[in-house]
Amino acid sequence: MRPAHASAVPVSFRSRLRVFARRLVHQIAQGFIIMACAAATAAFAQSSAAASAGGVFNLIVGTYTGGKGEGLYVYRFDTNTGEATPLSVAKTVNPSYLVVSRDARFVYAVNELPGDDGPASLRGDVSAFGFDPASGQLTFLNKVSAEGNDPCYLSLSPDGRYLLVANYSIAADPGGSFSVLPVEPDGKLGAAALTVHHEGGGPVKGRQDNAHVHSTVFSPDGHFVFAQDLGTDKLYAYRYTPDGGAVVAPAESRYTHMPAGSGPRHLVFGNDGRHAYLTSELNATVTVLRYRDGHLTPEQVEPLVEPGFKGAVGAAALHLSPDGRFLYVSNRGDANDISIFAVDATNGKLARVGRQSSLGKAPREFAIDPTGRWVIVGNQGSDTAYVFRRDPQTGLLGPDPKRLDIPSSVDFKFVAF
Repeated sequence: MRPAHASAVPVSFRSRLRVFARRLVHQIAQGFIIMACAAATAAFAQSSAAASAGGVFNLIVGTYTGGKGEGLYVYRFDTNTGEATPLSVAKTVNPSYLVVSRDARFVYAVNELPGDDGPASLRGDVSAFGFDPASGQLTFLNKVSAEGNDPCYLSLSPDGRYLLVANYSIAADPGGSFSVLPVEPDGKLGAAALTVHHEGGGPVKGRQDNAHVHSTVFSPDGHFVFAQDLGTDKLYAYRYTPDGGAVVAPAESRYTHMPAGSGPRHLVFGNDGRHAYLTSELNATVTVLRYRDGHLTPEQVEPLVEPGFKGAVGAAALHLSPDGRFLYVSNRGDANDISIFAVDATNGKLARVGRQSSLGKAPREFAIDPTGRWVIVGNQGSDTAYVFRRDPQTGLLGPDPKRLDIPSSVDFKFVAF
């Protein structure tokens, strides 16, 4: 009888076995890469809000300045008590969205212009500020053109070299776009290296007459940028090529179609790096998408309103709890609430666990503090913000929140010091 050693195994079988082994190793490696990149991206996003001594953080609030708002407000926020103490104000026009550098030394804010009534020839800007976390003081550095109308969203590249600004653009000319701004070593911004314009529209008259880029989000692996276009019902995919001539270029998967008239707005990636979550403003839904190598595939759609709801809607922001177990989504219009979903760790799917009134009008943005104990919700139309205690186990928000009187508050960022 022939000995049972390697030569007894048919060559074809051994070949298939080697191929299988190589594929298995590749799949395992890919899984580790995705998880590592997701962790790195999450760390990058949270690094400016890393643990502070005694659980105390800085809280920077962006406002609209057409009414009583003056610009950027800085508070000292104690996560032990939920108390927010005013520190300083930096005057700037309509800083409706802001981001903080990874080292917490710089803050970037849009200047959302011209708005509903301004001339289409007026371009919005992006302002750079130096930030002293110890004192909570902001120092203006410079301002550059967003090269588009109504800038409404900012995202820093994972390597910190570029700042992307989404230009919603109420006016059809120039229409929705996003620009790529170089970040200088001293924190100042350079003139746009590239501006990408979208074309087209959707079926909702008055809201989708032209393209409206509402957010630009980097993938967990840092290789792609997704631009959510409310006007065209598409999620555009671009490859990030910082050492190439264009910085960003259309990806092989040019875009993902969303339902006509849905109006995609904001996107966040899950902690697993394999799923993303999208708010669609016009039909008030949140969509679960599977992510893989520059491709987004819709897998689940959940309504934000209760069955039979007949009022106006306006899905806005969405954020994951620090542990990734719960997703929170704001809805404006006549709903004015926060939907709370549990995230299935195995497949990324969502299951509703609660709903919380924002206790005001137009909850455009909100934030969860880095410890996961508190959620602060801004009511743009009521000049208030409420600080809700959060149960990390159930994801639910507690009664009797603390009220802050902040004029037209629309964005919140926690920063360590």
